Amino acid sequence: MAERSLDVWMQGELVGRLDQEAGRLVFTYDTGWLGRPNAIALSASLPLRPEPFDDRAARPFFAGLLPEQEKRAQVARAFGISARNDFALLDAIGGECAGAVTFTHPGEKPIGQATNLDYRLLDDRELAAVLDKLPERPLLAGDEGIRLSLAGAQDKLPVLVADGSVALTLHGAPSSHILKPAIRRIEDSVHNEGFCLALAKAIGLDAVAADIREVEGRSYLLVTRYDRVPGPDSRLRRIHQEDFCQALGIAPEYKYQNEGGPSLVDCFALVRKATRPAALYLPRLLDYLILNTLIGNHDAHAKNYSLVYGEDGTKLAPLYDVLCTAVYPELTPKMAMKIGGYYEFKDVLPRHWERFAKDAGLSAPQVRRRLLELAERLPADAKALRDEFKTRGLEKPITERIVGIIEHRCSLTQSRFAQNSSAPPA
Repeated sequence: MAERSLDVWMQGELVGRLDQEAGRLVFTYDTGWLGRPNAIALSASLPLRPEPFDDRAARPFFAGLLPEQEKRAQVARAFGISARNDFALLDAIGGECAGAVTFTHPGEKPIGQATNLDYRLLDDRELAAVLDKLPERPLLAGDEGIRLSLAGAQDKLPVLVADGSVALTLHGAPSSHILKPAIRRIEDSVHNEGFCLALAKAIGLDAVAADIREVEGRSYLLVTRYDRVPGPDSRLRRIHQEDFCQALGIAPEYKYQNEGGPSLVDCFALVRKATRPAALYLPRLLDYLILNTLIGNHDAHAKNYSLVYGEDGTKLAPLYDVLCTAVYPELTPKMAMKIGGYYEFKDVLPRHWERFAKDAGLSAPQVRRRLLELAERLPADAKALRDEFKTRGLEKPITERIVGIIEHRCSLTQSRFAQNSSAPPA
């Protein structure tokens, strides 16, 4: 017998019901949704079927919508609930989530067409106050009219950007951007991520657009949401998506491979199985991996890659959450996922790239060719982008250090393959 229930919606349509039974989650698809010819599954790990999904099957997707670690605990304290209670957290903040999912109480409907009353425009003083408040009150949890959720362990906030101004979204209305303030104790994180995302776009990768801004001396990043698009009437429309942990049925606390999370082999297998044509998206995921490796983003775990579900099928989401963590000596040199059996870049030799290619079902010559292409190109493009940032008034000392790391890693990769060119495969 369900203790409590929430209705689960996608794009204004009832998809199913999430129950809490003896403290555990149970999800059941709505019969009306199952009867639709165009119905899609909520998750690759929750295929369409009439039978309920128990906590073990349901929790990875639903918990994956929520903030993590200390941010989760802070949100829970704001509402006076347990940080371990996924259901209560979704009840409290599940109005505007990643993808097209919205939660309401049974019998209630999510907001239909948002109006100006569902947004609150922020002036500079108010925006600065929000940036100051986020570290202590993640997602502005508990503020009147605010019901927002995003996964991750860092501060961020869904917002609407209209005519260059930032507005809070109220009552579960859709947002257009994700606002990311500076990470405490991480030097110039805003410029770091803004530079790395711009570099990804500069070399032709499908990466989210990000705008570095400042208000009253506070830097912040505005990231365009790829899961929100203007509809025919110019109103925002939600596009469903999920990260790789959700799609693989892995709870968010196990997102790192060394803690039981997905491996690169798992990620490539997922893209091969879920996307069409996979031949288009497998090389794209390989590019994401190579970029993250060469720029020193050691935190590229499975929740930092996603699938997007649209009318034209399932696609690999644009690259997001790209940060050169190698520039910070206090952060771990261990990558989130192993390459050819090794976690640290310094240990990854040509034979380990070949082993990765074989295990992931990729062509070893293709992996080698693309790795060397990007290793050849990235240093020059990084320098050009650094110069562009200077002309735009975005120069920071950390940018120069990131460029140095990229030069070193690309040079080391090229020299290792050059030394290995005459050696037989391991």
